[in-house]
Amino acid sequence: MGKPHSSSSSNGQSLGSVEGITDLDEPPCSGQLPAAPNSHNTNLNPTSADPAGGLAAPTPPSSSHVKSQSSLLNDKPLKASALQSISSLPSATVSENSATLISSAESACSAASTAGSPPHSLPALDVCKDLQTDPENGLSAAEAATRLQRWGLNRMELTKGTSKLQILMRQISNSLTVVLVLVTILSFSIADYVEASVVTAVILFNIIIGYWQDSRAESQMLALQNLASSTSTAIRSGQPVEIKSDTLVIGDIVRISVGDKVPADIRLVDGINLSADEAILTGESLPISKHADRILPGHDIPLGDRINLVYSGTVITRGRATGVVVSTGMQTEVGKIAAMLRTRKTVDKTAPFSERFVRSFKTKGRSILGLDGTPLQNKLSKFALLLFGLAVSLVIIVFAVNKFDINGEVLIYGICVGVAVIPESLIAVLTLTFTVAARSMSSGNVIVRNKASLEAVGGVTNICSDKTGTLTQGRMVTRKVWLAGNASATVADVTDPFDPTSGTVNWSDSVGNTVTSIPGQSEKRLSLSHSEDFVKFSQAISLCNNATVNVNKDSDESSSAGNTVGKHEWTATGEPTEIALQVFAMRFGRSKAEVLANHNISLAKEHPFDSTVKRMSVVYSSPNTGSTIYAKGALEALLPLITSSDAEKSVISAQADKLASEGLRVLCVASRKINPGEDLESRDGIEANMEFLGLAGLYDPPRPETRGAVEQCLRAGIQVHMVTGDHVKTATSIAYEVGILPKSLPPSEIGTKVMAASAFDGMTDDEVDALHALPLVIGRCTPQTKVRMLQAMHRRNAFCIMTGDGVNDSPALKQSDVGIAMGMRGSDVAKEAADMVLTDDNFASIVTAIREGRRLFDNIQKFLLHLLISNIAQVILLLFGLAFKDHDDTSIFPLSPLEILWANLITSSFLAVGLGMEAAQEDILLRPPQDLKVGVFTKDLIRDKFIYGTFMGGLCLAAFTSVAYSSGSDLGADCNENYNSSCDVVYRARSTTYATLSFLLLVTAWEVKHFTRSLFNMDPTEWTGPTAVFKTVRKNRMLFWAVVAGFIATFPVIYIPKFNEKVFKHHSITWEWGVVVGSVVIYVGLIEAWKAVKRRFKLGEPASMPLMEKA
Repeated sequence: MGKPHSSSSSNGQSLGSVEGITDLDEPPCSGQLPAAPNSHNTNLNPTSADPAGGLAAPTPPSSSHVKSQSSLLNDKPLKASALQSISSLPSATVSENSATLISSAESACSAASTAGSPPHSLPALDVCKDLQTDPENGLSAAEAATRLQRWGLNRMELTKGTSKLQILMRQISNSLTVVLVLVTILSFSIADYVEASVVTAVILFNIIIGYWQDSRAESQMLALQNLASSTSTAIRSGQPVEIKSDTLVIGDIVRISVGDKVPADIRLVDGINLSADEAILTGESLPISKHADRILPGHDIPLGDRINLVYSGTVITRGRATGVVVSTGMQTEVGKIAAMLRTRKTVDKTAPFSERFVRSFKTKGRSILGLDGTPLQNKLSKFALLLFGLAVSLVIIVFAVNKFDINGEVLIYGICVGVAVIPESLIAVLTLTFTVAARSMSSGNVIVRNKASLEAVGGVTNICSDKTGTLTQGRMVTRKVWLAGNASATVADVTDPFDPTSGTVNWSDSVGNTVTSIPGQSEKRLSLSHSEDFVKFSQAISLCNNATVNVNKDSDESSSAGNTVGKHEWTATGEPTEIALQVFAMRFGRSKAEVLANHNISLAKEHPFDSTVKRMSVVYSSPNTGSTIYAKGALEALLPLITSSDAEKSVISAQADKLASEGLRVLCVASRKINPGEDLESRDGIEANMEFLGLAGLYDPPRPETRGAVEQCLRAGIQVHMVTGDHVKTATSIAYEVGILPKSLPPSEIGTKVMAASAFDGMTDDEVDALHALPLVIGRCTPQTKVRMLQAMHRRNAFCIMTGDGVNDSPALKQSDVGIAMGMRGSDVAKEAADMVLTDDNFASIVTAIREGRRLFDNIQKFLLHLLISNIAQVILLLFGLAFKDHDDTSIFPLSPLEILWANLITSSFLAVGLGMEAAQEDILLRPPQDLKVGVFTKDLIRDKFIYGTFMGGLCLAAFTSVAYSSGSDLGADCNENYNSSCDVVYRARSTTYATLSFLLLVTAWEVKHFTRSLFNMDPTEWTGPTAVFKTVRKNRMLFWAVVAGFIATFPVIYIPKFNEKVFKHHSITWEWGVVVGSVVIYVGLIEAWKAVKRRFKLGEPASMPLMEKA
């Protein structure tokens, strides 16, 4: 494998070299042409002079030049605030000089480019000559191997992943593990080997579970990055060969065609009718026409204007071409931005040694204690430290009660109290719960890259979503057609834009009569679809078209709508607008293949779409009818070329404006007969005096599920915003359709709810903050606009999701609270910057993630409450148990150390896991987002844990007392460590207390399923009546069987001879079961009474965000 270039700057110079690290094998900057490797030239450093490559040593960049080298995204310099956001990650402290280092490296390489000649400024053959490659025969296999070895794989060096050692250290580095280690050391020091061994086993179990889960997640992320490597067709030694795209090298000659993902930055050598979708790089929503013969002098040509180059990661939408690779891997334009988005920790070596030592000590200390993790991890680590402090205090209390006469039994008792306050199984339960949540999200088409996002997504208050492909289907549909004879057609209810049988067509004739026709059912077709006007129009849009639409080959269907049988998968290749027009023609049996076959015509000439003339035309010839030209394009391009009168042209323009006001992209269609002898090569000559045939209005329809998902968000207290690069009118139309803009919105408010990016960007921060609410729709967005929108939301205390797919979306994805990238059409750079990835690019999947995030938050609260109730009950029991004295005036253990550990690790752990798998409550999306600043430790949880813990501890204390003093006040002697005849009553009292604690924990698991509803009416929408409780407890099968297992496991622990006495320090019981059952009944009654009080006074409402300004 070639050397990775993970530290590359955006223009090729190693960041490492900026920091004093020499890199002699760095690939050449793509801004200029490198020298190809050969036996006479082994120094490929891009800054070296080489006559073959036309390179010269770079001159030091001037201050003005450095100043101009900002991050160019979408060909516009990023503002300082946005640039800072690029170089700052939540999980790392980044030097403020990082952006400067990147800019300096970029400037140095740019300076080198000024001395050479960038590929777009040279003829293609000169580029091949400079790269020492043959435009027809390409490189030899040996030469390609040599270049591959020197320059490395053509691969984005994204996140390298976390080492096994780092994953292991991550499991150890948390406060709770540190506390358990201290308990283990203390237990070993007093020769309590049983307890020490059990706690050690707990620590190892926690580490193993966490290590397994994190390793698995890491493997999934690496697998996501290394999904089936694409292949490319390269010319090697004169022969076309299929090779893996990551083995392409600079100088390779590559063939590309429609549907291909461009494997590297390529200078076109020749091409036919080529267009590329460069949205992921430039943000331009329409494909860009490419021309190999164009030469663009100058170094500062924007990416979007370099029409003789195609870029890595973009997609060919039309035509085919051959080109020479000029940049690979991290030196491509996409790679430059990926390198720029990286962050590097730097050390200020100018600071005094003592200051650096203290800073390093604090950093490592926070890491060891787990205070540098996710928000939840930080809160739990702080909570563990608090528990540790409480445990120490309780131990001191135990020692003080015994007048600091610390013998072996007093020390053990103190350790028991300390252990009782620590939820030993919390780490393992959390890990398993996160695993279940991640899997659930994965099944809902959401891949979690950052564990912190699992916690955060449930508290989201605002979603900033792209339009194309997320809210919409990402496929164009011909929505409306207006014919020359004033008839019109409207397509509705389309579920699959590629399927010509999907949806209905509503026809309206020239006098306003309307009838609905269903494609695929010929008996319902209108005569309008066979009228001369429509036949001409449909033939024109079918023939003046390079898109192909096909049904899967296993089907017996034809490519026409007229003969479809059943439902099959339709696929298409080509430009979105041409696909939409082709599908519309196919609705009426006029696919390109059918028209060619039925009319015996063939293509005579094609004039491809050109961004300068904004139209395309084709000439088809027939032996019988002669030649006809068909043209389509922008109205302003074709209107001067048609024979209609001025009055007719005014009507056409008005109709086009009407379609455009509905958010449709309007195309004009025209044709005429070609006179014999006309020069078909003369574009201006044949594209004149044409007959107007009609207008087509196209749009990208919303996904069927989008409106429902938006409505769910609004009910959940989440505001949805559309931030899109499309035209404001198009965005507004879709926003109304999906419910982002209410239909009842007064016209006076549209100006503040809908904005163009230019208007929003033109406002100062104070003016933005003065708005009553931020815009719901922003059109023509740039990456800077998205960043400013996020910053404005954060100033309003909002918690935001931002979606994106392009390289230029990465800054906004990084700065958002939860960044979500598109998995199907998203760039690798966007996926790396995101916290989550949608595998189906569907907005509804975001709602699934929010639902799962809220469910995770609820379930963490449930099992955390359960664990803490147990701990508080045990502390109350043991502290008050200090009053129970034997003959020697030694405190008697109400619970033995192993009983405490068994309750915490066995009984409680499986119950907690079951609670972590609770299904989402039916009202989970009917309440406002939780306050993430408060986290899981809400006032309600803290109040409940003390009240329930007091109930449980008091009843356990009562159970012990009722048995221990049932025959008098004699509690024997030396009954904590060994059994003798005087200890029978104490051992039976311990059994009763243990059984009571276990059964109360089992009941509590069902009671905390809901914080306010009664156990006997917990699912009122599903079950009511006296049997409802039985259905409730069986709904969660994992929890149900955990309770059953806990109930059954209690009996062998109490009744197995020797095992009960020697290990657990208790004996079997008989009549004492009445005490246990009575305690359970009283406990349930107390909890139900407390829940009734909460319902009466509306305590324990779902945690919600504090009142904030509208965003």
